[in-house]
Amino acid sequence: MKRFFSNKIVLFILLIILLIYLNNGSLFTKQSTTPPEILAHRGLGQTFTMTGITGDTCTAERIFEPEHPYLENTIPSMAKAFDLGADIVELDIKPTKDDQFAVFHDWTLECRTNAHGMVKDYTMEELKQLDVGYGYTADEGKTYPFRGKGIGLMPSLDEVLSYFPEKSFLIHIKSADPEEGTQLAQYLGALPEHQLSQLTVYGDDQPISMLKKSLPDIRVMSMSTLKSCVLSYFATGWTGYVPAACQDTQLHIPETYAPWLWGWPDKFIQRMAEVNTRVILVAGNGGWSEGFDTMEDVERIPKHYSGGIWTNRVDRIAQWFK
Repeated sequence: MKRFFSNKIVLFILLIILLIYLNNGSLFTKQSTTPPEILAHRGLGQTFTMTGITGDTCTAERIFEPEHPYLENTIPSMAKAFDLGADIVELDIKPTKDDQFAVFHDWTLECRTNAHGMVKDYTMEELKQLDVGYGYTADEGKTYPFRGKGIGLMPSLDEVLSYFPEKSFLIHIKSADPEEGTQLAQYLGALPEHQLSQLTVYGDDQPISMLKKSLPDIRVMSMSTLKSCVLSYFATGWTGYVPAACQDTQLHIPETYAPWLWGWPDKFIQRMAEVNTRVILVAGNGGWSEGFDTMEDVERIPKHYSGGIWTNRVDRIAQWFK
């Protein structure tokens, strides 16, 4: 009798495992024919060696020999990225002295430009006089190939969204200041609904929390929203249930951890799309903006993958998907 019940328990466990497999496997999932969405990090910009990089490293001083004339976070670089096939462009914003948002990455100006101090020390008009190509060098300061070519190229967020009214952007709040989330919400709240629906905002927990309070339907991402969704989904996703924490957000999933997600990739992406959440696959373990930047990187992307992919070199990889 004991053996009979033991066999029934084993069969029951095997049945549960089979149901979980069928519910999260690709056997009964229609494979997508839609190519991945390409997310171009900072548009099309100069790339640099990652060896020994820290949070204080001036990346403009360590670029590779330039292969194109574009500078990150500028309208020409974004236009080129879209022309090459980018579906989304990521950009960085900083508040200015006159309460606008400048599109610029660094904490201070001296790495890339011919000025010192912080973006918030200058008006937008003053920032437009700077040369954003001033500090770039590929040979330890022997030559500066972009010096004099970046004058007037630092745009405001308003300029970018006016220039590309039909395009999708991922906006990065570079500060942990919650007031920047409130300020950005006030600006974005005045946009037409169709344009607002094309935007996603990410950054530190506090500004993103403040933004979301004012604009509850906008798609956002922070470390808090990412963890809340992924951990909740890990606990319940085997059933096919998508937790509320996963709604109206964006998930940047490192390729190292992606296979551990229930239903990865097809069912996971479909489930997230049903709750207005975009999935972006990032290279490696997700450190230091690792992207799918070479053909060797692209070969690691799952077959028939239809989510988004993060790249620093849209000029190299877009041709393989478009």
